[in-house]
Amino acid sequence: MNTDKIYAEHIANEYSKKDTSKVRQLKKLDAKVKTPANIFAYTFGIISTLVLGTGMCLAMSVIGSGIGLFIAGIVIGVVGIIGCCLNFPIYKKILERGKNKYGSDIMRLAKEITDEE
Repeated sequence: MNTDKIYAEHIANEYSKKDTSKVRQLKKLDAKVKTPANIFAYTFGIISTLVLGTGMCLAMSVIGSGIGLFIAGIVIGVVGIIGCCLNFPIYKKILERGKNKYGSDIMRLAKEITDEE
């Protein structure tokens, strides 16, 4: 087996012009729909969870002590809980907005792909 030939073909494939197939375009459009919603959901979920945890630590006197920090911990924890509860509905709204924006293009490409076969 000639490994130099295989290596040369591999390098040549990296630099050759790639034709964009309809399936690849469909995958890119699908990613354009889902990526912003996923990024928001993960980011907002992590931040809300950290806020909730900070509130719990304050309320249980892990961080500081006193009645003022206890009450502040409860308030901060409730804000974190509200954020966690709102994460999924906001995610669905962002995803729906993306589907409305790119849905017609995705459906057209999907129909073209299924009609070709």
